Amino acid sequence: MSRSTDILLTALAPAVWGSTYLVATEALPAGYPITLAALRALPAGLLLLAVTRCVPPREWLGRTFVLGSLNFALFWVLLFVAAYRLPGGVAATLGSLQAMIVILMAWGWLGTPIRLGALGAAATGVMGVSLLLIGPEAQLDWIGIAAGFGGAASMAAGTVLSRKWQPPVSALSFTAWQLTAGGLILLPVALFLEPPLPALSATNVVGLIWLGLIGAAATYALWFRGIARLEPSALSMLGMMSPVTAVVLGRVYLGQTLSITQTIGAAIVIGSVVVGQSVSRRDNSGLKKWRPATAGSV
Repeated sequence: MSRSTDILLTALAPAVWGSTYLVATEALPAGYPITLAALRALPAGLLLLAVTRCVPPREWLGRTFVLGSLNFALFWVLLFVAAYRLPGGVAATLGSLQAMIVILMAWGWLGTPIRLGALGAAATGVMGVSLLLIGPEAQLDWIGIAAGFGGAASMAAGTVLSRKWQPPVSALSFTAWQLTAGGLILLPVALFLEPPLPALSATNVVGLIWLGLIGAAATYALWFRGIARLEPSALSMLGMMSPVTAVVLGRVYLGQTLSITQTIGAAIVIGSVVVGQSVSRRDNSGLKKWRPATAGSV
């Protein structure tokens, strides 16, 4: 399969994740970040385990729970907190910092050289996201800001370690392991720290199904597939597509309009993604390519 196809399939994941902010604020009950994260992760993980019939061997349990914590448990809790407390898409802006964090972590943990072009593209993308999402009505909430930055760092660490630790199984099985581990971590914490959820409406149920089956099981399988095939810097730049989707959905479903500044920001984001892919492609030959040892990869 060509590299362009790998990029397009992987980019579908953050494009779908851009719906998380809309679903969290419009379709889910507020004030239950840990419980909602657990309900998003555990059912989807168990379903994928039933489909793949592949459980992690004993030597992979520790790594699976570390990755499940970074990619799902911690990241999703912080994501919900940021979505609740930060208006105007500021949370997505902080999340876009993940691209630069991935580049630095890949240098420290994987020995991937830092390319100035990739770093410049990431910084330009953050600037574009800022223009796209931060309006004059945005208010600073330091808990929300800390949650947004922490979520970006958590996801970045999970992305780089997922590249470093690659089991000989399909991307779907790898996703099932991590989702289940993340859900198992979140469940007792939610039961201990948060009150019981109120009765869920039909809208709440549909929102959870969307975030669990599509926004988790399907898209993270594509994301982990991309982690195995693309360079960390190229992969992290694709995450910039999430805030673009968030703005489009805001316009379609909430009647929000795009200002000239936001339109310029969207163009900058898309341009930075294209440049980031080009820079990574030029230095692609030295990176190890991983292919699953078993059939059934996405």
